[in-house]
Amino acid sequence: MADVAIGAQVVEPEEAGATAHAGPPIQVPQFNIVPRVGLAISIGVTVLVIVAIAVNKLWPLEFFHVAGGAGWTIVDLFLGLILGPIMGMLSPQARVEFTTRLMPRMVVLMPTLVTMTLAAGWQLSTKLGTNLTSYPLHGWVVASFIVVGVMAILALGLLEPANIAVLFELKKPRPRPEVIERLMKRFIYCAGVLGVMQIATLVIMTKIASG
Repeated sequence: MADVAIGAQVVEPEEAGATAHAGPPIQVPQFNIVPRVGLAISIGVTVLVIVAIAVNKLWPLEFFHVAGGAGWTIVDLFLGLILGPIMGMLSPQARVEFTTRLMPRMVVLMPTLVTMTLAAGWQLSTKLGTNLTSYPLHGWVVASFIVVGVMAILALGLLEPANIAVLFELKKPRPRPEVIERLMKRFIYCAGVLGVMQIATLVIMTKIASG
């Protein structure tokens, strides 16, 4: 049976196949899988993106596309190339505490940034005609669609499910450390791949912007 700590969940070392003297039990702080404030902000931003698409004005579309793309790029680069390696060097207790603070925010942040970038970007491309074959840099635009499409699949199809799975595992009465470790590795590796792909996106977008 797992011990009970005030305001925290405790995972005994022997649950991972370790002996009792292998180290102190890991305490899992209380947390919400989906933060309510973050969810409200995400819904509000999504509504504004829908309004911008319906109005179809240049400035709102550019704002949401650039803001979403910049946020997505920053998160991927920082998480994949800087924060991921640091998390791998943390102690199990520090990693759990950091995960319960970071991952719930990522649950709402990544889908919001991806939606902002793709929805506003496609509408902007349609308005400016850059998605037409007659556009001089159409090949670069197609390349950007491919790269961003793959990134969206990785972010929503691999990174986000791994993120949510870690949080659900930590919510269990007896979380399994080996499952959490496997999911965290998938999350960090996926974030690293996304970070590298973001560099390719920067190259393509700067080329299109410069003509």
